[in-house]
Amino acid sequence: MTDILTGLMLTTLTLATPLLLAALGEAVSERAGVVNIGIEGVMLVAAFTGVAVCATTADTRFGPWLGLGASVLGGLAMTAAFALLSVNLGCDALLVGTALNIFALGATAVARRELVGDSNAAFVVPTLPLWSVPILALVLIVATWYWLFRTSHGLGLRAAGEHPAAAASVGLSVARLRWSALLFSGLTCGLAGGYLALGLSNTFVEGMTAGRGFIALAMVIVGRRHPVGVSLAALAFGASSAFQFRLQALGLDTIPYQFFLALPYLLTLVAAMWLSPRPASHPAVK
Repeated sequence: MTDILTGLMLTTLTLATPLLLAALGEAVSERAGVVNIGIEGVMLVAAFTGVAVCATTADTRFGPWLGLGASVLGGLAMTAAFALLSVNLGCDALLVGTALNIFALGATAVARRELVGDSNAAFVVPTLPLWSVPILALVLIVATWYWLFRTSHGLGLRAAGEHPAAAASVGLSVARLRWSALLFSGLTCGLAGGYLALGLSNTFVEGMTAGRGFIALAMVIVGRRHPVGVSLAALAFGASSAFQFRLQALGLDTIPYQFFLALPYLLTLVAAMWLSPRPASHPAVK
């Protein structure tokens, strides 16, 4: 029994890590007043970039780490494009995020075919040590909490999201604060995509993020944009994913396996609806 619980805990942490990192970055971004629904595309580009670099450096002992670094750079490039369009040029953030998701899905599919030569061919790259990124993610939870709630920069960043006019009136650059939040999100989403491809999958397939970016957005709602809250929400999703694998292993033929696959997403949807802020009530319209 102890071995089963230990296995579930370890599986929970590894499966939750991509979501935890993406949700952590998005929580910081939303604290600064910017909602980036394009983190799905950021993770996808990061995953492909990491695998592409790792594949070209597979003969070196540092191939997976170079791939992870490339994933971070890919995530930063995508969020920098988002920041330029939404923060500096004033484009609608929802439209920009949607465009980034569509661009990432198409661009990575085409680039993969160029890399492999056959859309159906599978290729494998060296993997990262399984616990390298999860340990970093746990450190980032504490560091992000300290940054947001115990430093003057974190106070300014939160002011840029809650009262941008007041922040500007005391000499703070709202645009610069939002850029810093978005770049942090790009770093964490880059790590998330890189770990998904190089730590959990050791390959890249088209659309491999499979909605994790949108689940991370739900995690931010459930966790109230707090580093600890979103981390607990991500761990809960990871636990439900680990549990569904355990249920599938039991071989319950009377229950379709698709139910077990959908279980983590269903629980996330219910939690997001239950815990999302309620709109102010209005008198009935006659």
